[in-house]
Amino acid sequence: MTALTKTQLSRPSAQLSAETLLEMYWYMLLARRTDERAWVLHRQGKIAFHISGMGHEATQVGAAFAINRGVDYVAPYYRDLALCMAIGITPRDFMLSLFGKAGEVTSKARQMPSHWSSKPHHILSASSPVATQVPQAAGMAFAIKYKRENGLIDPNDTSQPRLALTCLGEGSTSQGEWHEGMNWAGVHKLPFICIVQNNNYAISVPIEHQMAVSHVAERAVAYGVQGVTVDGTDVLAVYDVMRDAVQRAYSGEGATLIEAKCYRLTPHSSDDDDRTYRPREEVEEAKRADPILRYERYLSERGILTDALKQEYEQRARKIVDEAQRYAESAPYPEESSLYEDIYA
Repeated sequence: MTALTKTQLSRPSAQLSAETLLEMYWYMLLARRTDERAWVLHRQGKIAFHISGMGHEATQVGAAFAINRGVDYVAPYYRDLALCMAIGITPRDFMLSLFGKAGEVTSKARQMPSHWSSKPHHILSASSPVATQVPQAAGMAFAIKYKRENGLIDPNDTSQPRLALTCLGEGSTSQGEWHEGMNWAGVHKLPFICIVQNNNYAISVPIEHQMAVSHVAERAVAYGVQGVTVDGTDVLAVYDVMRDAVQRAYSGEGATLIEAKCYRLTPHSSDDDDRTYRPREEVEEAKRADPILRYERYLSERGILTDALKQEYEQRARKIVDEAQRYAESAPYPEESSLYEDIYA
């Protein structure tokens, strides 16, 4: 097994066991294989829509493993497949949403796919307008702080939520809701973490047409929050900066804005043709820096991931995805009468 360098040993990720490192790899791989299948299903005309998280898996899994999964609140955005899977959403859950079938967990098949929600896992309900999840997550963080400071929950009770995490793309930071949520988090020193998954394009608009600064994290100072930029293709680097942010939130030191630099390896969605705004050479170069391949090399060099184990994971992932697809395709559509369930009026 390759020894860690002195710098690596000083990072929080150095304390992770081999089992945890492999679990992180597993969720990255499972999300990718599920994501790839969704693209195939769309191209076959079996589903109406898919929006991919390919290229974002390192950011999302690194973030998930840094929080108290299933306890701390998470307000994801539509590209957060790997994040939600690491928290508890299954490929079967996702396939049911893709096909709009009965048993779909986020909205009883009323929402578009990738509009995450799961009450048991503390995943807040999402909607299509981008950045609306930011003030909602900040509001949740305010409630957490209020309850802790007023003795309604024990601030050291790890069975209770101690922070709220939200994610969005860099294009969404042009929305007013993002600024309002960040300002609220800064003014009230909330246990709040905002991850901007900067993949260079707001659909087709490059980042230099979105903002006049080089890094989204530079905006943090305007809100009085901690700002940090990290390589979003390095799962352990993301984990390390997230652990710092998590400890700040847990200890009452306030909010953190994390900018994770990554690259989406697919068009914006199944309805987008990225050939109109991205040169193929740029995309191919990004594929060579695929976060899963990068993490595989690291684990192999450490002697943690063998060829046999990698093959075992591949077979297991494909079997799970196959079974999830079969289940969703054979599942019935919701009964018409269910249309009137869980509505206000």
